[in-house]
Amino acid sequence: MVKKITPQELEQNVFSAVGQQWMLITAGNAEQCNTMTASWGGLGVLWGKNVATVYIRPQRYTFEFVEHSPYFTLAFFGEEFRDALKLCGSESGRDVDKIKACGFTLREGAGGAPYFEQAQVVLVCRKLYWQDLDPTHFLDSAIDGAHYPNHDYHRMFIGEIVEVLVQA
Repeated sequence: MVKKITPQELEQNVFSAVGQQWMLITAGNAEQCNTMTASWGGLGVLWGKNVATVYIRPQRYTFEFVEHSPYFTLAFFGEEFRDALKLCGSESGRDVDKIKACGFTLREGAGGAPYFEQAQVVLVCRKLYWQDLDPTHFLDSAIDGAHYPNHDYHRMFIGEIVEVLVQA
């Protein structure tokens, strides 16, 4: 059973949730969507709104869905889903039906945003802003070489958290 809470009621450590537990970024609609595993992102307050920031490389299939959808979701799972998250981070939705392969049950949040029933926490985000990372703005030059040897810079998306769903 899922219940709605406010962002202020979240009790997770966002650093471990994003960076160590990972999350699925999903966009599209009930008929066609895609998801990918991510371990880069952030949660906070910007422009007087509770927001989530995610970073997606343009060659990722999910990029197209986030780019063209007004909403995206971030889903956080228990450790028992680690293998599913590995699959969603290593296979392309162009080649594999990741949702079926993982046995996920698709649900819809605010704005028709797709998420998975099995997630412990889901953040439904309405896109507010995007920007491509610009390598000329790296103040630490080691970042470019370490993370972008192919010069495939991420696009940053900022979304207002409009709904928080947790397992009850």
